[in-house]
Amino acid sequence: MILLLIRILSKITLAVTMALLDGCQGGVLDPKGQVGVEEKQLIIIATVLMLLVVIPVIFMTLYFAWKYRESRGEIYEPKWSHSAKIETICWTIPIVIVVILSIITWKSTHSLDPYKPLKSDGKHINVQVISLNWKWLFIYPDLGIATVNELVFPKNVPLSFKISSDGVMNSFFIPQLGSQIYSMAGMITQVHLIANEPGTFKGYSANYSGAGFSGMKFNAIATPNETDFDKWVAKVKSSDKTLTSVTYAELVKDTTNNPVTYYGEVTPNLFHQVVMKYMKDYGHVDLLKATSLDSRIIQKADSGLQNGSMNQSQIVQKPSDKMHTEVDK
Repeated sequence: MILLLIRILSKITLAVTMALLDGCQGGVLDPKGQVGVEEKQLIIIATVLMLLVVIPVIFMTLYFAWKYRESRGEIYEPKWSHSAKIETICWTIPIVIVVILSIITWKSTHSLDPYKPLKSDGKHINVQVISLNWKWLFIYPDLGIATVNELVFPKNVPLSFKISSDGVMNSFFIPQLGSQIYSMAGMITQVHLIANEPGTFKGYSANYSGAGFSGMKFNAIATPNETDFDKWVAKVKSSDKTLTSVTYAELVKDTTNNPVTYYGEVTPNLFHQVVMKYMKDYGHVDLLKATSLDSRIIQKADSGLQNGSMNQSQIVQKPSDKMHTEVDK
């Protein structure tokens, strides 16, 4: 009778587990790339280690409630206060688990560093990513093309992403490939990913960014081989659209549910221009440390240094000059 009950419970547990895992299709528990696989293993290991504490606690809670129920008549010992065995168990197990998790976290933090290039025999494909309201712009600087809401690359070829934002903060995330990372205006973050098999993987923003957030999605398409990728590149290059500062100004306007768009040509260094436009007085040197300089003095100092006609003794702020704070500027 007991064996029959165990078999029935085992079948029910297996069915429930399979049903739950079926809902994970297309997510972090269904990885299609090297980084995603390693992150899935980390999630499973950490979960199992934590369950070593959770499951016994749940079991003992139910057991003690049953054992010491009122009708059972267990001995009441109000003066009992200490048990060396219980104290040893309660402290030793959590300490061991925390130590193991610390070691795993230390190793995985370095091995899964998003800034660390992936090992590969071939070259990385460089992709510059700009999050806009509410769409994703992908620039292939080495190929001179750009796309909106579509990212294509060959399988087994590492991708090197440089990511920024031309608006509010967002989060670049392709769950099946792993490692989400934030995009912020005036900053460049990096992440390296790879797909181990061909397919279409969903990418989106994992950070709420306003009214059009729900439609800020894109397809990350891994082609079976580099030949198919080259065909796609040729298709994009055949587009008569060019991404210049003028067309970018139109693209950056707030729009929702944007269709896939191809740009056959891209103005060089457009990505860095977008990043640097948020850098105030970029390239200027504060010649007088711990002081606030008037913009006129900065310009005068810059022009003097460029012409070689001004020495350091001449770059002094006169007492009569009005001092400006950064707030005043």
